[in-house]
Amino acid sequence: MTETIRLTAAQAMVRYLSRQMNEDGEPFLAGCWAIFGHGNVAGLGEALHAERERFQTWRGHNEQGMAHAAIAYAKQLRRRRAMAVTSSIGPGATNMVTACALAHVDRLPVLFIPGDIFANRGPDPVLQQVEDWNDGTVSANDAFRPISRYFDRIMRPEHLLTALPRAFATMTDPLDCGPVTLAFCQDVQAEAYDYPADFFEPRTWHRRRPAPDPREVEAVAQAIRAAGRPLVIAGGGVHYAFATETFRAFVERHNLPVGETQAGKSALPWDHPLNLGGLGVTGSSAANAYADETDLVIGVGTRFQDFTTGSWGLFRNPDVRFAAINIAPYDSVKRGALPVVGDADVALAALTERLGDHRADGPSQKAWADWLADLDDVTAAPNDTNEKPTDQQVIGAVQRQATEDTVVMCAAGTMPGELQKLWKAGRPGSYHMEYGYSCMGYEVAGGMGIKMAEPARDVIVMVGDGSYMMLNSELATAAMMAIPYTIVLTDNRGYGCINRLQMGAGGAEFNNLIAHSHHVNDTWIDFVAHAQSMGAEAVKVGSIAELEDALEARHDKTVPYVVVIDTTPYPPREVGGFWWDVAVPEVSDRAEVTEARKGYDQHVKERQTV
Repeated sequence: MTETIRLTAAQAMVRYLSRQMNEDGEPFLAGCWAIFGHGNVAGLGEALHAERERFQTWRGHNEQGMAHAAIAYAKQLRRRRAMAVTSSIGPGATNMVTACALAHVDRLPVLFIPGDIFANRGPDPVLQQVEDWNDGTVSANDAFRPISRYFDRIMRPEHLLTALPRAFATMTDPLDCGPVTLAFCQDVQAEAYDYPADFFEPRTWHRRRPAPDPREVEAVAQAIRAAGRPLVIAGGGVHYAFATETFRAFVERHNLPVGETQAGKSALPWDHPLNLGGLGVTGSSAANAYADETDLVIGVGTRFQDFTTGSWGLFRNPDVRFAAINIAPYDSVKRGALPVVGDADVALAALTERLGDHRADGPSQKAWADWLADLDDVTAAPNDTNEKPTDQQVIGAVQRQATEDTVVMCAAGTMPGELQKLWKAGRPGSYHMEYGYSCMGYEVAGGMGIKMAEPARDVIVMVGDGSYMMLNSELATAAMMAIPYTIVLTDNRGYGCINRLQMGAGGAEFNNLIAHSHHVNDTWIDFVAHAQSMGAEAVKVGSIAELEDALEARHDKTVPYVVVIDTTPYPPREVGGFWWDVAVPEVSDRAEVTEARKGYDQHVKERQTV
């Protein structure tokens, strides 16, 4: 007779979660972020308390923020480990929808456990329940369906016997990896069931490394041999496959130049002779100039996102071909690419074997040297200390104070584009950019998640005032938990990045900078006082020199450390980059818009002729 153990469904879930291991011998889930409410406090809350010595619970201040911390944790550890996040029914659950979408786009594992309606429909409608007059099965948690890799609603205790293994199979699969949502009916959480005891035996989940089809490998090898000017694109899949060493050996052996995506940056050191820097809209002049004439693009672990490809106008050689090494068949055939479907590490090794001693001509070193000269020029400290510095100059100051243990991170606004172009990333994992969803508000919570993932790293968050104001409450969580990391907060009084985009499209400055928004009172936020009120240490600096001095003091902090500096919102000196398809109105009463539309039409025409 099978041995059983009687537990509530919530107790069974937490016990199972705490006993799932990764191949490094660590629990796959580091713990659970929780904000309790009537939909989860009595069931999951009691179960988490009982397992608190084995399975850590952390208290957040905002459901979206704590989910962002979980996402950053998984991203920094390259999906080796993850976290769970639970909320109550209703607004607590829907607060997490944005974070779930972020995890889905970036293909990162997070276990969302929102409370749900009563399965027995006794209290109907229960507090915070969303009612659909035409569908009695709908709850607010159905919003998670299109943005979850696996979704289930736990309406009976025994549903866990199938739902939980499926959840972990999804989170640990290299292809399907992404967020899992288990909407947990609040009455079911408290119901008892006789579970098989062996269901709770520790289980190890191994990273699957599927080998590519030899025919696909041979086709791409032939294309590389025939190419006169091949270009490799390093995507995030290089990191998630733990393939950075194999990737480096591959490009070195075959002398293949490399352009980086935001997610792929740091796959090669910034000063490697084959690394041409960022590619596309926020790329370097060296990488984009080479891409302009390349006849073969080899994507490794990239989904060919809009910024990377310059809205598919970057590769202007009429004879250009594409190849894609990717775990996802969906990504491997974009733009008619020759696919190599499989694990990046295994596929690159197989491709190297097929290529033998073949070597391409490689990139021009002059283009790279010219780019470095531009890079150093725009990031240098300003000569006129009376002018507000640019974000580029702030990046230069942070770079000069960085160490080999520094991780720089960001997500939205001006900084992602400038960091991709300008930041000199050293070893893998030193550059953490959430640019798949480019979610404003990710930064403060994400920096905490990175520090939790790698406590020994020197984490520096780069964030503008607009993104900081979107979501900053987890600064209080980090202070409460004594998690020290550094935030460099650039204050340009509004959404400077979009203001520049608006101006570039011929639009009037409107509703982006605070000065150009409807207001009665002038708004000035004391960010130092705000950060201090949440338990952080904070200081405002008046120049790039003062910024560097303030950054030198960061190493002995025991709580978050915020350094605020005023910056200009207006266009800095443009270096690198490429056109991005942002549609300009065909008709306007503004001459500036009409003129911008002419330029837009010309760019579209040039793209269509490729």
